[in-house]
Amino acid sequence: MEQRMTRRSMGRWYILGLISLMYLITYLDRVNISTAAPVISKELGFDKITMGVIFSAFSWSYAMFQVPGGWLGDRFGARNVLTTIVTYWSAMTAATAAATGATSFIIFRFLFGIGEAGAFPVATRAMQLWYPKHERGFVQGITHSASRLGAAIAPPIVVLIMTTLGWRSVFYICGAVGIIWAAIWYFAYRNLPEQHGLVNEAELSHIRGTDPTGNVNRPNLAKKPSVPWGTLLRSPNMWAIMCAYFTYVYCLWIFLSWLPSYLVEFRHFTLLKVGFLASLPLWAGVVGDTVGGLATDWLLARTGNIKLARRAVAITGMLGCAVFIVPAALATEAYTAVYCLTAAMFFLECTIGPSWAVPMDMGGEVSGTVSGMMNMAGNIGGALSPIVFGVLVQLGSWAAPFVVAASLLVIGAIIWGFWLDPSVSVVEKRAVDVPPGAAAASVSTR
Repeated sequence: MEQRMTRRSMGRWYILGLISLMYLITYLDRVNISTAAPVISKELGFDKITMGVIFSAFSWSYAMFQVPGGWLGDRFGARNVLTTIVTYWSAMTAATAAATGATSFIIFRFLFGIGEAGAFPVATRAMQLWYPKHERGFVQGITHSASRLGAAIAPPIVVLIMTTLGWRSVFYICGAVGIIWAAIWYFAYRNLPEQHGLVNEAELSHIRGTDPTGNVNRPNLAKKPSVPWGTLLRSPNMWAIMCAYFTYVYCLWIFLSWLPSYLVEFRHFTLLKVGFLASLPLWAGVVGDTVGGLATDWLLARTGNIKLARRAVAITGMLGCAVFIVPAALATEAYTAVYCLTAAMFFLECTIGPSWAVPMDMGGEVSGTVSGMMNMAGNIGGALSPIVFGVLVQLGSWAAPFVVAASLLVIGAIIWGFWLDPSVSVVEKRAVDVPPGAAAASVSTR
């Protein structure tokens, strides 16, 4: 860029920090009950089936309300919508402490899932407006890294709170953290960088690009986007996005739900060792999210080919995970299985950057709705995954669930390679625009 960006002109990274913190809170609130579950089930007399139903209550409502959440973000802007839904789900998190039986737990977890459903789609719409195309993979990778970090740090935090204040305090404290974030977000964020005091003309030019006369491209601030539902539902590309993400989330939920049980019951690690070993794949996922985001943006900057940039990273991630997850299931040595699972999670999370950049690339002004549809399909897979895993184990095989996951990942890679086209819009019959000189702009501003 000709005009040098000063420290004051880095407002978009300040916003990225706020969004990343919100992503961390989503997973902290989402998995805190998993760590507290043994204490809760012992105190209230819940069996495994009851706890499974309590866990799944979140997954189903989370999947069901993805699209409404994304639509709200497109229609009313991320500032008000995220402030509202984060406050709401934080209240439901705190209310979980008041649960006294299975029915009340199921109700509170279902209501909690409704609120969290809008978080990622609405944040995706915000990131589309605040970041240029050649930074979208990176910002999606960083924010999802933060979410996996939330999952990784949740167990020690929850254990510390439970041992000092009791399990109910876990939900009170987590709820309070979310409400504090919502207040900060409302006062610190604006729906458009044009409206934010930390963004100067140089950074705005970097975000928006310029027209042939050198003037900054500015969106129509008064326009309220209308979702072309018929076009979306008829778009083969939209269905490709949904099917590909289904295969990813299906595999992810093996790590989020059954991994500790697998390490204890099949690999015969002690609970103390599992507390450390089960976190290794999640830490690898933190790294994988960032690496995948950087890689897809690097390819886009070097080639200007959005199809190559998104596809290459996603396919590599899915096939890499499949390559490692099968030997993890079949290995005779327990530590070898853990190392393979760690590598598998790294590659799986490399797909996040391109996966969440695609709705921003292809969704236009309704990218929140598009990402909501994608995440809805994915979390249907997430709801089914623990059930299928449990059924296959009940039938006598701990290896079969991993083979099923690997098979789905291969199907996902095929979808990315032959069906999903990141260069074609899902809301208009045109190619996705890649600004001329994007590669040079990316290199000069990093």
